[in-house]
Amino acid sequence: MIEAAQLRVGHVVEIDGTLYRCMDQQLVKMGRGGANVKTKLRDLTSGSIVARTFGSNERLSDVRLESRRVQFLYSDGDLYHFMDLETFEQPVLPASAVEDVAAYLVENMELGIALYEGKPIQIDMPTTVDLEVTEAPPGFKGDTASGGTKPVTLSNGLSVNVPFFIDRGDILRIDTRTGDYVTRVEKASS
Repeated sequence: MIEAAQLRVGHVVEIDGTLYRCMDQQLVKMGRGGANVKTKLRDLTSGSIVARTFGSNERLSDVRLESRRVQFLYSDGDLYHFMDLETFEQPVLPASAVEDVAAYLVENMELGIALYEGKPIQIDMPTTVDLEVTEAPPGFKGDTASGGTKPVTLSNGLSVNVPFFIDRGDILRIDTRTGDYVTRVEKASS
């Protein structure tokens, strides 16, 4: 059990028999009254987001999750298939459980998966992923009207602003939390 004031982004709690992951929380102090905690919670079963307000001293049931290393195999539309690297079992997650990070999943990528009572409920992405540039407009010397960056398209379809020296075929490191360019890793072999 934890107090609502201790709830942080990423915590998983159980409310009325349903698991929720905290997406956002804000402690609001009233003038003479006590404090409230305003939260946005994602239902891990349906994927819907719910706004709830708790008293700061209200107690919530904290959930302990088991973490396993898995490899992403493939997606067939509504389901994402993984393989446990120790037991070789193949857990499956619905699209609603991975929608925030689905664009960063690359076949054969190793990542973490959280299990509750043996059932997979969410994935834990690495902080960065390496993706190839598939489309890049030319950058012109002295063209700094846009702040020294240009948009490029990555192999997963995302568009990211990068420095002018980035070309088609470069491998870029992208932050999965923000979607921002971090660094150029290498040039893809032709």
